[in-house]
Amino acid sequence: MKPVSIDDYRQLAQRRLPHFLFEYIDGGAVSESTLRRNVSDLQDIAVRQRVLRDVSTIDTSSSLLGQQSRLPLVLAPIGLAGMAARRGEVQAARAAEAFGVPFCLSTVSACPIDEVSNGTKSPFWFQMYMIRDRAFMADLLVSARQAKCPALVFTIDMPVPGTRYRDHRSGLAGSPGLGGAMRRAFQAAQHPRWAFDVGLMGGPHVLGNVVPVLKGRTGLEDFFAWMSANFDPTVTWADLEWVRKSWDGPLVVKGILDAEDAIQAFKMGADGIVVSNHGGRQLDGASSTAKVIASVREAVGPQATVLADGGVRSGLDVLRMLALGASGVQIGRPWVYALAGRGQAGVAHILQLFEAEIRVAMALCGVTSIRAVTRDLLA
Repeated sequence: MKPVSIDDYRQLAQRRLPHFLFEYIDGGAVSESTLRRNVSDLQDIAVRQRVLRDVSTIDTSSSLLGQQSRLPLVLAPIGLAGMAARRGEVQAARAAEAFGVPFCLSTVSACPIDEVSNGTKSPFWFQMYMIRDRAFMADLLVSARQAKCPALVFTIDMPVPGTRYRDHRSGLAGSPGLGGAMRRAFQAAQHPRWAFDVGLMGGPHVLGNVVPVLKGRTGLEDFFAWMSANFDPTVTWADLEWVRKSWDGPLVVKGILDAEDAIQAFKMGADGIVVSNHGGRQLDGASSTAKVIASVREAVGPQATVLADGGVRSGLDVLRMLALGASGVQIGRPWVYALAGRGQAGVAHILQLFEAEIRVAMALCGVTSIRAVTRDLLA
């Protein structure tokens, strides 16, 4: 049966992906309390039902950093997403391009910048972490400029990797050498469709953008060791200044949860921010996005570009985020679940579902354009 909801796609992804890969996508940090609150706090937001208004014409279009978008929606950067389907980031980028919403490629994607650029016609956003090796970062920025990426999303909430116990239990992390490889291979063999489509036909199985610094070491344990050694705990606001000087296009700072940090990001030259707790994958116990976005919006003013992610599982959730103060919304797990379930067609379908749900929610709330979605929508 064709999936008809995001929950259906999650279940389909769980059936089709090896256990270690599904757990990586689905899981969060420590006890996953923030991951759960991202969803529950957002769904607890009540909206006003309004009646007897002409809602025969609904306009869902938006402008994000000067780029017109069919929905106020961005496909968020997800590490290893390309392992969910054969050359997965290319498939997802094509789906976003055809639908008319931005796609953001992760630094730690399976498909490198040039492969996604060659596989699409429209430029995509690029996400980058602060890495100790500034020369490597400079090379990435050159690649992003050559691909004509219209925006750089700079993630700042990962000076050290979060504690993700699911990855250790599944064998993705903490299982080095032949034993770990055999454990993952056994899990892959239990999912023959994935084993053929991705495992056999979907190579190369490397993280394309970081291949130059891994120096031939391509195992998952090599990547996690590199990540632990190279994510930079010394990073400060001065490093954001370096990024700002090195990138002449729109710069979005991702990982803001505090109003004071939001103000500082704009002072340092950011063109936008993403209110985010990394999908509950970093600091377990951090506030949900839904709880803090209003205070961040109040601090930075009505004209600032404030994107948000975390817990968005429906078009109604998108409307809730907008009413709380977001300029636009990033979705992560929903598009990866869909990619794992049905490839490019799944990502296209999930975008159609979001659009349909946004339209229905807008109509029942009595608003006909995204610009009309304000705090007045909240009950």
